[in-house]
Amino acid sequence: MSAKTILIADDDAGIRTILNQALSRQGYEVRTTGTAATLWRWVSNGEGDLVITDVVMPDENGLDLLPRILKLRPDLPIIVMSAQNTVITAVRAAERGAYEYLPKPFDLNEVLGAVRKGLDRPRAKAEAVSAQSEEEKLPLIGRSAAMQEIYRILARLTMTDLTVMITGESGTGKELVARALHDFGKRRNGPFVAVNMAAIPRELIESELFGHEKGAFTGASMRSVGRFEQAQGGTLFLDEIGDMPLEAQTRLLRVLQEGEFTPVGSRATIDADVRIIAATHQNLRHLVNQGLFREDLFYRLNVVPMRLPPLRERLEDISDLVRHFLSEAAAEGLSSKSITQEALSRMRAHDWPGNVRELENLVRRLVALYSEDVIGADIVSAELSDERRTPAEAPMMSENLSSAVEYHLQHYFAAHEGELPPAGLYHRILQEVEKPLISACLVATRGNQVKAAELLGLNRNTLRKKLKELNITAIRQ
Repeated sequence: MSAKTILIADDDAGIRTILNQALSRQGYEVRTTGTAATLWRWVSNGEGDLVITDVVMPDENGLDLLPRILKLRPDLPIIVMSAQNTVITAVRAAERGAYEYLPKPFDLNEVLGAVRKGLDRPRAKAEAVSAQSEEEKLPLIGRSAAMQEIYRILARLTMTDLTVMITGESGTGKELVARALHDFGKRRNGPFVAVNMAAIPRELIESELFGHEKGAFTGASMRSVGRFEQAQGGTLFLDEIGDMPLEAQTRLLRVLQEGEFTPVGSRATIDADVRIIAATHQNLRHLVNQGLFREDLFYRLNVVPMRLPPLRERLEDISDLVRHFLSEAAAEGLSSKSITQEALSRMRAHDWPGNVRELENLVRRLVALYSEDVIGADIVSAELSDERRTPAEAPMMSENLSSAVEYHLQHYFAAHEGELPPAGLYHRILQEVEKPLISACLVATRGNQVKAAELLGLNRNTLRKKLKELNITAIRQ
């Protein structure tokens, strides 16, 4: 049996040499070129059993060449490699029929494994899908190895209806990933409906999901359309699925098994034409062992598991994320700012227990509350210093404000062995509460002082006076 032939197109001579040597040692015939035109000529002549192509080449974009290749030779496996390591690159490679997408720099063993699998598994005819607009906003940010793996999984899942279970700590971007699966998938023209299980009262969950008929229960004065019906033809994102009560889990399992649902108080069934994506920050296997989550529902939802990495596992992405958040803030009318490398280094030294959400909030705070055009390490350190307290030192987030203040004062007196603080403690405590309260309201209202005053229940002139007294920088709208 003759050796399989691998066609390689990459404008980097070093990469061509490395791949040529590695694949030749595996017994393959290898042909290399630095242009898309030569690759197209070889493919047109019927040469090659598998293609490895770069995206950016001097004469043509490799992704633009894919539909032509697959129209001519639909069974030819194509591996796309690119240094443009974004989710859009990965998804577009999959949309246009690539067998595999590998980011640069690549792992040579991974390339060899992809080649073996591509040659061993004949492809069905590929259907090219038109590319999204180049101006489309990136849904996910990061070039780290951890994010590249997420992009590759996304690219493989977008054109399927497989149920996906997204796990990860709070603030890692689970809903962003769910939206990317929808926006780049075959249901992109349908609705994306998100529902947070933890935010719905237990007694209303079934009505919220499946809807209800008029008179189904006390207070049901009219028919209500549930989230399943709202999501018909699209995607239903069930966030914090671990908080769903057992009785609602049973109904959800029945929908997944039978593909239809019945509104509360109705006898008529409705086909459930939706793709389900679920997410949780909890360990569902532990909940199953504790009898809090149905094991059969877990396996129905966990068809394709995706774990999102916490920010501490992708610290190299902080620079890209910060630039993205600064750009977003400027686009929303806030001040245009830049950040020093020393400040970014200080951020990379932080633990980020709140993950990407914590980073985004920090960037918005820096833009909103500081007048400096360039954010330095001293400002970042000042903002992060309070977050360095250990759990033993900090009051629980679930405690109310009075408990937190009480804890703070007890900790102060204990640390000073009963020594009394200077006079004026009452006003100092009020000021400490007032400043973050007003600052947070200004950030929430994006600098609109009228809305901030309304939110605080203050007269606008009173708010202006407080801004001056507490030395809070007014946010430019």
